[in-house]
Amino acid sequence: MTLLKTFRLPYLFFGLGLLFTAGCGPLFDIRKAMYDQPKYEPLEATDFFGDRRSARPLVAGTVAQGHLQLDDHLYLGIEEEDGNYRQAQTYPFEITAEDLDRGQEMYNIHCSVCHGKSGHGNGMVVQRGYKTAPSYHRDALRKAPPGYFYAVILNGFNEMQPYAHQVPVEDRWRIVAYIKTLQRSQFAQEEDLETIQQFMDQVPPTPSSEHSATEHTNEH
Repeated sequence: MTLLKTFRLPYLFFGLGLLFTAGCGPLFDIRKAMYDQPKYEPLEATDFFGDRRSARPLVAGTVAQGHLQLDDHLYLGIEEEDGNYRQAQTYPFEITAEDLDRGQEMYNIHCSVCHGKSGHGNGMVVQRGYKTAPSYHRDALRKAPPGYFYAVILNGFNEMQPYAHQVPVEDRWRIVAYIKTLQRSQFAQEEDLETIQQFMDQVPPTPSSEHSATEHTNEH
């Protein structure tokens, strides 16, 4: 038994030696070749092209899958009339109460910091010294069509940067609809009050309001 152990001991050391030297031998070269493959890293230069850029620009007219934007009304905020294009006077889809709620949410996130939650241009960053944002309640902006506000969100205007990357297409229109709601709230007409009253008359009372009304009646 002792002789067998003595005979196997050199093989054991030989095997251990292979394990410890594998990282520096041919196996290491194979692993290194897999790790350091012949490819270009981002912004890495190359002598293969005349401009020495490894990253090539897109071929003219290339459109990524799912980005074919043929609806000018929806994506650009313009519409055609008698062969001429103008800023859209309408919305590309029906605006619902849910759309207005979403528009309010997105407005408070992206717009209220400058324009204020009421749209008077006195947002928090303005109060802290930034240039005053225009009030939505100016006559010129109250008369501006929805397509105008969409274009400003898409392209920016003066000190305002474009928000195309932050705000999805449909949400831009929802913000516009909410801005128009803010404008209407500051210049409500008599017919607006009548419409609101009709709407309130159609809303069923909540259980809490019914309970309060019953208690009020019993007290008297």
